[in-house]
Formats: sequence, structure tokens, C-alpha cells
Amino acid sequence: MYKYLVPITRAHACGRENTNELHTEHTDPPLPLLGGKKAHGVDIVFARLNLAQRRTVEIFALLAPWTDQSRRRQPAKTTYYVRRREFDETLNKITTTSQPYSSCIHKNFLMDLQDAHDWFIDVLQEISVQFQKVPGSAIFLRYVKSSYQNDPIRSAVELFLFLFAVRYLLASKYSTSKKSYVKLTDEEIDELVDEWAPEPLVAPQTAFEEAENEKRPVVVGPTGPKSKLLNGRTVTNVASYNFYNLASNESLKEKAIQTLRTYGVGPCGPPGFYGTQDVHMKTEADIASHLGTSACIIYAQAFSTISSVIPAFSKRGDIIVADKAINFAIRKGIQISRSSIRWYEHNDMEDLQNVLASVVKEQAKKPLTRRFIITEGLFENIGDMVNLAKVVELKHRYKFRLILDETWSFGVLGRTGAGVTQHQGVNVREVDMLVGSLAGPVCAGGGFCAGSNEIVEHQRLSAAAYTFSAALPAMLATTAGEVLSMLESNTEMIHQLRENIRTMWAQLDPRSEWVRCSSASENPIMLLVLKPEVVASRKVGMSDQEQLLQEMVDEALNNGVLITRLKSMPRGINVTAKEVGWELQPALKVCITTGLTRKEIERTGTVIRHAITKVMKARR
Repeated sequence: MYKYLVPITRAHACGRENTNELHTEHTDPPLPLLGGKKAHGVDIVFARLNLAQRRTVEIFALLAPWTDQSRRRQPAKTTYYVRRREFDETLNKITTTSQPYSSCIHKNFLMDLQDAHDWFIDVLQEISVQFQKVPGSAIFLRYVKSSYQNDPIRSAVELFLFLFAVRYLLASKYSTSKKSYVKLTDEEIDELVDEWAPEPLVAPQTAFEEAENEKRPVVVGPTGPKSKLLNGRTVTNVASYNFYNLASNESLKEKAIQTLRTYGVGPCGPPGFYGTQDVHMKTEADIASHLGTSACIIYAQAFSTISSVIPAFSKRGDIIVADKAINFAIRKGIQISRSSIRWYEHNDMEDLQNVLASVVKEQAKKPLTRRFIITEGLFENIGDMVNLAKVVELKHRYKFRLILDETWSFGVLGRTGAGVTQHQGVNVREVDMLVGSLAGPVCAGGGFCAGSNEIVEHQRLSAAAYTFSAALPAMLATTAGEVLSMLESNTEMIHQLRENIRTMWAQLDPRSEWVRCSSASENPIMLLVLKPEVVASRKVGMSDQEQLLQEMVDEALNNGVLITRLKSMPRGINVTAKEVGWELQPALKVCITTGLTRKEIERTGTVIRHAITKVMKARR
């Protein structure tokens, strides 16, 4: 029944005796009063009103002007009465006047603001007095004032940090040892273990691979131009990287034995810990001197060299522009670096220029990133040679860094075997990072990266293969240094190798109607691929080509010549040929060596050519 509350002040109370009811002439029963409270020194009580008494807010506003009279100190009373006449006059004033009503509201509002302001000032003064009693408060106040005057932004930041620290300290604690996973019973664990099956590390062999492994020849004893197989046959070996026949060099063997007796088999520790020995430092200096660079660093494995150098310098967000035909080790390094990769057509300098220009245009308004061009000296998967002079020109024009992989050109190209830079007359200092192998033509082991002092020193802490792998065995480091000395002092070795290359070329490329050589004329690794017209006329796919080439290998072996097929993994993981835009073409691999005479080379080439012809004619 009663939904509204009306405050009744002391000024409107009658002098009747105390009661807990609000009496009017027409209120029956009397309206009950609720508890009161102090407001600006005035006792205020509340009465419940029914629906007939709806002007609650207006009554309160009209009664407000009389609060001045009630500020006088009078005995506190808890019960008051309002006569019917006063109540009626109140309602009449509300309905007949507007100006007194609004002025009453304004006056009361201003008085409330003034009282609130006075109370707030008093509170601040009290807080200031109590704060000044704290030891060190004066120093703190001087610091805050000077800090705000000198640097307001700093004061705001410090305030934010202070509030954050307070919030952090007052935050509720949580337990890090609380178990957030479902606890399994022993029976459930045993059941999950029985159901789990690990994925195979390698894919299962195909029927073609199984047949190839069954017929795979096994070499017994040292590798050389004439090798003995497990079945007792002796064959002409043109399937190994023994270009200079160093595997049978007696002086190198004696030097390796002396080093082995002095330093042991291996250092058994990473170079940055206790794996570095004086022979390692000497070999690094010998390679840098041989190439003409400022410094050099050697790695324990050739494959991991380039795959560690790339991620040591190129990170996520950096850009790499690479040839589509780069070898698998480079692709692994690019994958580990997580950089953005842009491909250009194999050895196409015009396409390389277009890619570099598009990268520069895209990155014009973006934050500056590191940008690299990665290519090979002699391409492992094709055999041809890079146009290094043009690459260096584009590198300077578009402001890229150059990483050159000379795994197969170091020790082969150039007057002293210094690589493609010496062969094409390009200043080696134009190449930012020159990476090579000591396990191929040099016939030792490990790899290296040559460049400026900053480039080399950065790798000693940032290259994974150098930091976390055991150092190169001392006898391999010594062998590499000895081979470089031989190449510098006896350039006849390189001339003889090139003569044998030309002799083999004369027997295969121009005289065979089925295959052509995709390698450069200076490359001792000859890659023989089926001619495009043969592939088109026979309509043979990649798998059919692999089968044909394997039959050619088997036929050559039956005639006493050991060759092999090109086996590589040019793509990255989960990268299709469509995404790369290039796919490796199957090829035969013939490795030339100086251990064979000119007549032996001619006979070997004739046997290979006849084997190719016999297989192709049999498949018509």
C-alpha cells in the first residue's frame, strides 16, 4: 500500500508529544515513521506514503529551505508531526508556484556542494598532516614536485608503474603445482601405451628401391680408379668424388697418420669449449689465404655448414631470393631460418632482376629487413655454372647480401682451385659469405665459410653446427691444408683433370643420340639427362626415366664400369613441385678422375655410351 517515502524535517514538526506515528487529520490509521538520520545537523525522519500522496520529490524540495532554521542546536528528537493544514499548504505551493520551487532546489544544491567541498578539503588536510609525520616524506614530496616540473610524462609513467606494482602485490596468489590434467589409472595408462604406435622414421621402400638395393654394388677396400667389389670383380670406378686420385696419395696418408698419433682421433668437444686445436686455426688461415678473404671458419660436416650459416644470419621476417635448382642442404638452411623465400628461374638473370625489383618495391614502405641472394657456383642438381659477375652486379644495384655455395666448385675451378670467383675473375670480397666443402674435391672432411672478420666471428656463437657439434678431427683438418698446398704448388693437377673431362665429353655428349650433358664443360661431375625430344617421343615420365637410367647403370656395371644415378632431394619438406615451379630431372652421374689415363677414359666413355644405346633400343 505504501510505496513512497517523504522526509520530514524538524521545522515542520508540531509540538505534540513524542510518538512513532505521523498523524494527519485524515490519516486513519496513522502512518508509521521509519528510522531517521542526521543531515547537515538536521534530524530527518521518513514516512511511508500511499498512492494518494505521490508528490514525494516535490515535498522534499519544498521543505529544503527551512533547513537553515533547523541548523540551530536543539535537543534531538526522533518523532515529529505534520498537521493537515501544513501538508495541504505544501501541496498547494507545489501546484500553484514554480519559481519558489526551482529556487529552493538551486539553493539546496549549492549548499550541498559547498558542504561536500569543505568536507573534502578537511580530509585532504588531515591526510597531509598524517603523511608529513612519516619519516622521509619531505624528500619524497620534493622529488615528486621536481619530477613533475621537469618531465610530466615521466611522472605519469612512474605513477602507472607504482599502481601496477601495488595491484600485482595485492593480487590473489595461485599455485603452480596444482594439477590441471586428468589423472589416469594404471590400467588406462597401460591401455594407451599398448595402442600407441610410433610413426616410421622413413617411408617404406618401393618395389623399385627394393630391386635397386638388391643389386647395389659394394666396394671392398680403398676407393680408387680401379675398385674391387664384394663379388670379386674389379671395375673402373667413375662414381666417386676422387677427382685428383688423392685417396691413394702416400704423402697424405703419412701426414694423416702423424697427426693421428699426435692429436688422437678427434677432440670430442665443440670448438667453443675445448675442441679447437692449433691445426684447426692453421687450416682456417690456410683456406682464407687460398681464397683471399679476411677470415674463415671450419665446420665438422659439409652438409651442416650451409644449413647452419643461413639461419645464423637470416631470421624470421628476412627475405631470401634463391635459385630454384639449389641443393637440398641449402633448402634445409632456408627452412630452418623461417625467412620469406622468393624463387627465381634457374640461372635466369633477367628473372632474378625482376624478383629483386619486386622485393625492393614491396619493402619500400615497410621496416628495413635483411635481404639475401643464395646460389651455387656449380649446381649440384644441374651441373652448370652460375653467372657470378651478373649476380654481383644485381646484388649491388638492389642492395642485397650474397651467399655463394661453392661445395662443388672449390678445388675444381680457377687457376689454383679457388673456385668460381677465381675462374670468372670476380673479387672474392664482393661475396659476403663463401661456403664450401672440404669433403669433395679436397678429399678431407668438413666444410668452411669464408668472409669478413665480422661474418666469421658471428658464426662462432650463432651457427648451430659450430656451437653444438664436435670439432673436425685434427687429421682431416691437416689433410685439407696439405691438399690446398698441393693445388697451389702443382697446378698441373687441375690441367690434367680438365683434359680428362674434355676426353669424356667427346665420347658422350656429341656422339650419343639419347642423352645430353647438362653440366658445365669445366665440371668433373657430368650429369647425363635424356634429351627433350627423346622424352617427348617415348612419352616417359619421371618414374619411367628413373627405371631407364637404372637399367643403364646395371648394363655399364656388367661391362666393368661403375657409374651411378643422380640422387638428391631438391625440395623442402611438404613443398610440391607446383609450389617451387621446378623439379629435378633424373640423370646419370659420371665423375671424372685423374687416376685414369686418356685411353682408359675413352674406353670408359665408350662403354657408357653403348650401355645407354642398348637400353634405349631394347625399350622400343
